Amino acid sequence: MAVGEVMRMEIPSGGDMSVTSPELHVLAVDDSIVDRKVIERLLRISACKVTTVESGARALQYLGLDGDKGASVTDYSMPGLTGYDLLKKIKESSVFREIPVVIMSSENILPRIEQCLREGAEDFLLKPVKLADVKRIKELIMRNEAEDCKTLSHSNKRKLAEYIDDAPSPSPSPSSSTHDDSSAKDFPSSKQMKSADEKFSSLL
Repeated sequence: MAVGEVMRMEIPSGGDMSVTSPELHVLAVDDSIVDRKVIERLLRISACKVTTVESGARALQYLGLDGDKGASVTDYSMPGLTGYDLLKKIKESSVFREIPVVIMSSENILPRIEQCLREGAEDFLLKPVKLADVKRIKELIMRNEAEDCKTLSHSNKRKLAEYIDDAPSPSPSPSSSTHDDSSAKDFPSSKQMKSADEKFSSLL
């Protein structure tokens, strides 16, 4: 999946077609209810659809049950399944690995940040998360998805062109050619039609 929702096309009364901004669905994961509310509000202000859960285990459960998967923003330090563990499980899954994952943490620990990015995190945000951070992440995810769609479209066009080039050209069927010729011979000419009319008239 690519992974965000499809852009909506609108045609105004003037007839010019325009494209509205696509809505990204984000799964926000944080064991702190305060931080969960903050990130939810920032995402909604940035025109994102938001689902919030309080643990990594609930996040995996949600991903398994719901088909609408866009991106995930998760806290690093959580009891049980940590944000890093959640990241690894998503990236190791053949079903979910295309989902962009952003890690949040209040601790600026460089080895931790590098480890998350190495495992496939889209970005690493330091708390408190700011509106500018959320908007930047959204733009990055949507741009990457657009590039993926563009690449897929070019690949499909190339495969179609190769299929057309490799397809054998149809050759005329001898039987159909003979049939056409015989049909042309059997069809009466205008002179023959006139002669037939004259003969028919003489019989009257």
